[in-house]
Parts: sequence; structure tokens; C-alpha cells
Amino acid sequence: MKIFLPDTLMSFVDEQVKQRGYNTGAEYVCELIRKEQDRWLLRGLLLDGATAQPSAAAGTYFDGLRDRVRRAGKPGTQG
Repeated sequence: MKIFLPDTLMSFVDEQVKQRGYNTGAEYVCELIRKEQDRWLLRGLLLDGATAQPSAAAGTYFDGLRDRVRRAGKPGTQG
């Protein structure tokens, strides 16, 4: 794949290559694409989690966590 960038964008890429230690502009662009893939993966996981029903284990975990926080806030108690 070949891409052509306006001079202003090419200057930006060249500067990023120098500052971030990439060997080429292609390495920098590949890293940007990998990060975008990761963002989309994370977004999908978050959306899946937001629409999923909490499991009983999660409820139990958070109930216990709330109890520990309450006990830790009371003088003379250890969690």
C-alpha cells in the first residue's frame, strides 16, 4: 500500500519518527493502526459488558468489597 500525504502531515510524521524512535514513517503508521485496532477491540468489550447481565459472582464480589470498605472506614476495625 502506498499513501501520499500533504507536506504538513508528512512533516508531522517525520517529526514523530524522530521523537518516538521509529525507523521509518511506515513503522509509525503501522503503530497507529495497531492502536486503533486495540481501541475498537476495547470498545467492543466495553459495549458487550455494558449490555450483559451481571453474574452472581460479580454481585458477591462487590458486596464483599463494599463490606470491606465500610469496615475500613470504622475506627478500631481491620478489614
